[in-house]
Amino acid sequence: MDCTRILAIRHGETAWNKDTRIQGQIDIPLNDTGLAQAQRTAEVLRHEGISAVYSSDLARAVQTAEAIAQACALELQHHIGLRERHFGVCQGFSWAELAEREPQVTDAWRRRVPEFAPPGGESLLDLQARVVGAFNDLAARHVGEQIAIVAHGGVLDIVYRAATQLDLQAPRTWVLANASINRVLWTPQGMTLVGWGDVAHLDASVRDETTS
Repeated sequence: MDCTRILAIRHGETAWNKDTRIQGQIDIPLNDTGLAQAQRTAEVLRHEGISAVYSSDLARAVQTAEAIAQACALELQHHIGLRERHFGVCQGFSWAELAEREPQVTDAWRRRVPEFAPPGGESLLDLQARVVGAFNDLAARHVGEQIAIVAHGGVLDIVYRAATQLDLQAPRTWVLANASINRVLWTPQGMTLVGWGDVAHLDASVRDETTS
C-alpha cells in the first residue's frame, strides 16, 4: 500500500507553556525541562527507523527536532507550514489576561468558531488548510518510509481531527502534551490515527496544550 508512517511530536516545554501564556508564532525557546524532554524523546526514537526529520522553523520545535535528528544521524529540515497558528493580538497574553482585555475574542476562540481570526491572526480554517497541506506535502515525499514531524499543539490538534474525521468545532477530548509522540498513517486518501499521546518516555511534568 502507498503509505507513510508519521511520528507527529509536540515540542518540549517552554517558560510560556509553564506560565500559560499564548505563544502562537512568537519565537520562544525551550526551558530546561523542555530541553530534557527533547533528549528523552530523541533517545526513545533513536532506533525507530526514521528516514527524515522535519520541524516548524520556530525555536521550540527546532530545538526538539534537532535532538531527534542528531540521535537518528539525520539532517533536520524546516517547513514553514508546520508553524503554530498565528494568534494575532492574542499572542503574549495569558488566558486570564486575554479574557479581561478581549472578552469577545476569547469567547470566539473558546467556541472554536472556524471562520474567526483574531485581529492580525489566522482562522481555524486557514490553519487547517495550511497544516493538512504541509503534512500531505511531506508525507508524499516518503511513501513506504517513516518520518518524524515536530510541531505545535494547535498543529497537532488539526492532525488529530483530520486523522479521525472530527469537525473543527468538536470539543477536544484528547491530550496534546509537550514532547508527546503521536502516530499517524498517511495515504493519498488522507490520514488515519494509529496511536496518540504517548508520554511513557517522560516524567509527570509534561504539560497539555490547554495549559499553554
